[in-house]
Amino acid sequence: LLLSDTIPCLLSPWSEWSDCSVTCGKGMRTRQRMLKSAAELGDCNEELEQAEKCMLPECPIHCELTEWSQWSECNTSCGKGHMIRTRMIKIEPQFGGTACPETVQRTKCRVRKCLRGPGMEKRRWKEAR
Repeated sequence: LLLSDTIPCLLSPWSEWSDCSVTCGKGMRTRQRMLKSAAELGDCNEELEQAEKCMLPECPIHCELTEWSQWSECNTSCGKGHMIRTRMIKIEPQFGGTACPETVQRTKCRVRKCLRGPGMEKRRWKEAR
């Protein structure tokens, strides 16, 4: 039974490498081959599978924002004005990720009617004269 030492492993050629395990970024790919000689004829210690790292273009990173702040106070103490609210960019987009939408919003506000100051009365009185 010394024959077993002299019979080499019979192996099929390696298969093509598989596709990368990811569609973007870092992944793995593998290839296989088959044992063609009968196992009884001796131990075959050759590897039947290989794996290696593969790298595809970076995955897109989409913009991420914080929640909106509370609306600010109205910027006037009487009459028409505006108030704003803001949000911050947590993650800047990269590699074709979605762009960031607006980070400031503005809306109209109206506080009680302004009372005419004494200066207004004087002017009107002069015009009337």
